[in-house]
Amino acid sequence: MNKLSIIIPVYYNEDNLRPLYEDMQQKLFGKGDFDYELVFVDDGSKDKSWQVLKELAEQDEHIRLYHLSRNFGSHAAILCGLSHCTGDCAVVKAADLQEPTEMILEMYNSWKKGNNVVLAVRQDREESAKQTMFANLYYWMVRKMALPNMPKGGFDVYLLDRKVIEVLDRMDERNSALTGQILWSGFKTDIVYYTRLAREIGVSRWTLKKKIRLVADTLFSFSNLPITIVSGVGFFSCVISVIWAIVVLISKLIGKIAVSGYTTIFIFQLLSFGIIMMTMGLLGSYLWRIFDASRNRPVYIVEENNERKKSDNS
Repeated sequence: MNKLSIIIPVYYNEDNLRPLYEDMQQKLFGKGDFDYELVFVDDGSKDKSWQVLKELAEQDEHIRLYHLSRNFGSHAAILCGLSHCTGDCAVVKAADLQEPTEMILEMYNSWKKGNNVVLAVRQDREESAKQTMFANLYYWMVRKMALPNMPKGGFDVYLLDRKVIEVLDRMDERNSALTGQILWSGFKTDIVYYTRLAREIGVSRWTLKKKIRLVADTLFSFSNLPITIVSGVGFFSCVISVIWAIVVLISKLIGKIAVSGYTTIFIFQLLSFGIIMMTMGLLGSYLWRIFDASRNRPVYIVEENNERKKSDNS
């Protein structure tokens, strides 16, 4: 019998966890020809999420728990779950109950047909216009600038075959987007569509800062467009500067300029300074990523898990 791992990153989800588990009990467990394990990764929550998880683990021996020492981000939490799961395939699912649980069965059936990656793509959203606009803009940018195979509706839920999990584990990338790594890997992929539901329990911790970080990580990790744009701006500025210098020199030689204008010099210096600072900032972003990777720090640190208890019980 195949084994399906369900990986759920947790961050301030104490009110969602019991309804989520009950929802999976009703709609998933015992509905397919597979054994299962639930891998919950608490990404440094400061609420009662870890306490609730331990209570659930007492009820179900299929639950495996990992508590990270601090908030490392969803990329690290999911990677932790993928690194420790034991299934033939694994589904990554959010804890906020905004994705219908029953679509996991559809994804599993697609995997059995030979697909190594199955993406759950949003066909519609029951969310605010602001959230929808940002998501659509992000996925449009990714398709145009970095990963042309990014689905139009984007995806957060996906199923991975064991061979794909091993590849992602070996990549061990920092400051990157896991969804981008999956698309970049190029494995045989299928898509299932769903409608993303409105959040009814709890408050989203997906802040504007984290969204901007995701955009930067995706573009810097999977596209050379940022550095290409800066190179183009620098080249264009250089050409304009040379042309303007020639114009000023000729005007000076034929007596049309007695003294070079202060305004022109000021504007030119201000523009040049802005371009230089923008270029340095962009190069600094690349250098920071190189430096961060060279330190070889772990992507996440597991502070506590329930593995020892399980082995003692067995």
